[in-house]
Amino acid sequence: MSTQPVPYLTPADYLAIERKSDVKHEYYRGEMFAMAGATREHGLITLNIGANIHAQLASRKCEVFTSDMRVKVDETGLYTYPDVVATCEQACFEDLRGDTLLNPQLVIEVLSDSTENYDRGKKFEHYRRIASLREYVLISQEEPHVELYSRQADGGWLLTEAKGLEATIELPAIKCRLKLAEVYAKVEFRAT
Repeated sequence: MSTQPVPYLTPADYLAIERKSDVKHEYYRGEMFAMAGATREHGLITLNIGANIHAQLASRKCEVFTSDMRVKVDETGLYTYPDVVATCEQACFEDLRGDTLLNPQLVIEVLSDSTENYDRGKKFEHYRRIASLREYVLISQEEPHVELYSRQADGGWLLTEAKGLEATIELPAIKCRLKLAEVYAKVEFRAT
């Protein structure tokens, strides 16, 4: 049995299809990849973080977006939808549509079984190529646990962790703080 080759899509092809699609897709090297749906916990955590950061940035010239804002890693060509992104710089977009952010300072991903290895590995490799990115945050759905990777002056990344509902974590790039009790509000952890 022969398989049909997957047609190569240009970034312009991808954007034309994606802007009409009801399903979100990542794009890399000419291919589109459908993104999986989210769990209740994933949705709650993403909304809690987005609302919390939005409230902290309300009086400043910063912007925060949840998973409907596409981000392009210009250097590698990856188009993706982080769970939360923020910038306190003037937001730069790929085109006048304003739906593809090029300069996030903060990217947050809520981990799931199906994406954790990618979020920690290849996706983080892509994100590190964004010159404006200062902080990358990974949020567990399984327990109150947040990992913050901060870009250092030498280009390396420093890991800071916060565990437990009483903990907080500082996000210096956008001058915000996340209280884990608020990040995980209404989240029910499964017994392991």
